[in-house]
Amino acid sequence: MSDLYLVFKNLTRNKLRLILSCFAIFIAFLLFGVLGSVQKVFDSGEEASSDTRLMVVNKINFTQPLPIAYVNKIKAIEGVASVTYANWFGGYYKEQKNMVPTFAVDQDTYFEVYNNFVVDPAQLQEWQNTRTGLMVGRVTANQWGWKVGDKISLSSNIFSQKTGGQTWEFNIVGIFDGENPQVDTSGALLHYKYFIETQTFGSDWVGWIPLNTTEAALNDSVASAIDEQFANSPAETKTSTEAQFAKAFIEQLGNIGFILTSVVSAAFFTILMIVANTMALAVSERTNEIAVLKTLGFSAKRIFGQVLSESLLLSIIGGLFGLGLAALLVTGAAQAPQLKSFLPTLMFPTEIWLKGFAYMLLLGFVTGFFPAYNAMKLKTIDALNRS
Repeated sequence: MSDLYLVFKNLTRNKLRLILSCFAIFIAFLLFGVLGSVQKVFDSGEEASSDTRLMVVNKINFTQPLPIAYVNKIKAIEGVASVTYANWFGGYYKEQKNMVPTFAVDQDTYFEVYNNFVVDPAQLQEWQNTRTGLMVGRVTANQWGWKVGDKISLSSNIFSQKTGGQTWEFNIVGIFDGENPQVDTSGALLHYKYFIETQTFGSDWVGWIPLNTTEAALNDSVASAIDEQFANSPAETKTSTEAQFAKAFIEQLGNIGFILTSVVSAAFFTILMIVANTMALAVSERTNEIAVLKTLGFSAKRIFGQVLSESLLLSIIGGLFGLGLAALLVTGAAQAPQLKSFLPTLMFPTEIWLKGFAYMLLLGFVTGFFPAYNAMKLKTIDALNRS
C-alpha cells in the first residue's frame, strides 16, 4: 500500500469536508489572482516610468492649466534635455461608454520626451505634417480595429468647438508601440494646435509639461529650479518624477495597494484558520489508525510525511482551481472594450502563478506541520488505550 494511496484515501474519506475546505481555498486564491492582476496594472505605471522624466503640473491641482509660456522657460533651465506639453482631450468613440484616452500634444517634441514609445519614422513624419492627423496606440488600434488610412470621429466630453459641436474629425496616420509590454499603448494623440485653435476655452495654456533631464542625478535640482522659478506666480508649479506623478494620480482613487493587500490578507488569514482546524480535526479522528500504522511498522517520519502531504495536496487542489478561474476571468476581462480604457495593461502575469504556487506550498506547510508533528509524536500504547 503506497503512501500516495493512503494520502488520497484519507483526504477523500469525508467528501463534504474536502469540498468545503477546497472551496474556501479556491475563493482565497481566486481573489489573490484577480486582485493581484489589477494591482499589477496600477504598479505598471510606476514600473514603466523613465528615471529621467519629470512632470510639471499646477501646484493647486493637476487639472488646473499652466501658461504655455512656461515651456520655453523650462527648456532654458540647466539639466533639461527635452521638453514637451500636453492636454487632456477626454475623447470617446461614437458613444460616451466607448472611452478613448486622448491627448492633445506638441507633435514635434512629444516622442522626443516619450522615447519609450516606438513609432515608424515615416508615420511620425506624416503625423507631424498632417494637421488632422491622429497617432493611435497599438492597444486602442486593436481594440477598435483601426488602421493607418482610416478616417474617424472622436468626441470630447469636456470641450466644445467654436462651431458648437463636440466632435473632431481625424485621419489615422500612424500607430505606436511600446518598447516593452509594461509601456501603456492605449489612447490616441492629436495635434495640440489643431485642438487649441478649434476649441472655445482659450489658447495660451497647457495641461501639463513633461520633460527629460540629462541624467537622473539631476532630477531633484531641476525640479527645485522649476518650482522656484514659478514660485509666487499666478500659476505655481509642482514638479515630480513620472513615477511619483503616476503614484499620486492612482492614490486619488484611494490607497489601492493597501485596499487590495488588506482584502487578500484577510482572506488568507481566514483560510489559514479554517484549513488548520480541518487538518487538526482530521488527524484527531484518525488517532487509532495512526497507532495501527505505527504498529505495522510505519516510521514516525513516514507518518509525518503522509499528514503533511495531505495538507499540501489539499492546498494545491483548491489553489490551482482558484488561480485557474482567476486567469480565465482576467483574460476575458482584458478583452472587454469598457475595461481596456481604464486597465489597458490588464493581464494574468506569470508572476501571479509563481507567487500563487509558493503561497499554496506555504499554506499547506503551515496548516499541516503541527498536525503532522503531533501524529509523528503520537505514542502507540497511549493511542490504543484511548480507544
